[in-house]
Amino acid sequence: MPRIKCIVSYDGSQFSGFQIQPKNRTVQGEIEKALQKIHKGTSVRIHPSGRTDTGVHAVGQVIHFDTHYDISNQNWKQALNTLLPNDVYVKQVTIVSHSFHARYDVMEKEYRYYILNEREPDIFKRNYVYQFPYDLNIEKMQEACQYLEGEHDFTSLSSAKATTKGSKVRTLYQASCNRYGSEIEIIFRGNGFLYNMVRIMIGLLLDVGQEKRDPTETLEILEEKDRRLAGDTVPPQGLYLWKVTYS
Repeated sequence: MPRIKCIVSYDGSQFSGFQIQPKNRTVQGEIEKALQKIHKGTSVRIHPSGRTDTGVHAVGQVIHFDTHYDISNQNWKQALNTLLPNDVYVKQVTIVSHSFHARYDVMEKEYRYYILNEREPDIFKRNYVYQFPYDLNIEKMQEACQYLEGEHDFTSLSSAKATTKGSKVRTLYQASCNRYGSEIEIIFRGNGFLYNMVRIMIGLLLDVGQEKRDPTETLEILEEKDRRLAGDTVPPQGLYLWKVTYS
């Protein structure tokens, strides 16, 4: 029974997140619906590298599934994309060994967040960037990013509603913030991310950028392990799961 790995991109604006839900439109639901048609009514469960929330996009989400069919990579790609809606696209298909697992074998994930730093909203970008009208000190945001890099307990920067058991220690290999005209791109690469962690870190960086906080407060917030110290969770539409890396 072949195991198939797919790299998938999707526009999250019309989805209630990735994970399947009985009454809502989800990315998993659409992919499994397409697979069920290919498998003539037999349901096929997919396994993603992780779940994304309502409104969050993906450029390089990774999934795997098992099948009885022996089809070429190109034909799998064509069959899935023919059946999928136009806001989900399978970019690459490969046959992998049965030891591969899309979630448990992840070495690194990269997320990117886009902010439109303009006074006036751009209605055509409203589902794809977070429009933020206030002045931002990019240098201070870049300084705060340096404090986020490395191994930390990210309890203060993850949702208090998270169901994750066990350690909240994660390692960020990269935290960077750059301005390109009125667009700000923030990149995080790490060995794992807690629930809402990226969106809470962005909220902290925006506080620093508005000079409501000093960049050095980032370390104090991490050390306190208290979600109440970190400020707001930013909206989902600026967030993209960019890339998932395996060994």
